[in-house]
Amino acid sequence: MTLFDLILIAISLSMDAFAVSICKGLSVHKASFAHAMTCGLWFGGFQFLMPTLGFFLGDRFAVVLTNFGPWVAFVLLAIIGVNMVRESFGGDEKLDDDYSAKAMLPLAVATSIDAFAVGVSFAAMQVDILPAAGLIGVITCLLSAIGVKVGAMFGDKYRAPAERIGGIVLILIGIKTLLTGLGVL
Repeated sequence: MTLFDLILIAISLSMDAFAVSICKGLSVHKASFAHAMTCGLWFGGFQFLMPTLGFFLGDRFAVVLTNFGPWVAFVLLAIIGVNMVRESFGGDEKLDDDYSAKAMLPLAVATSIDAFAVGVSFAAMQVDILPAAGLIGVITCLLSAIGVKVGAMFGDKYRAPAERIGGIVLILIGIKTLLTGLGVL
């Protein structure tokens, strides 16, 4: 596998985290470096961790994760997305600007489940996992940090419609993950 192939895989895997980061950026009036790095480190860290786990534990857990992983991602993303859409219709809404571990962990898990399967395939192809997973993590970290800033740029003026669109995007990502996991897509 070439470096170019790994970069394309990393960018592809980071797209869900990028979309969620945009949604998180919408939740703050002014995105700080800390907001961007919080999303970047959570999403990048899990995008590093999951293919590594897939590489080392793939044989044992691939069946379980293949069967239930898409459902877990779908449920987490759908709940968060529906909540965003619901809150966008509120008059004086309280922004979900929670960047705590409690808020970030389910998002990081939901956006990185597909990376576990990539790790399993890396094991089959005998890819050197640490540099490959490191590249995936770094690219996801950077794109997630950028996503927070992009979301914040649209924040105040377009907050309600952007939150609706962001919520719908999260729901659609969850549905896509579920359908892909079920072999429909």
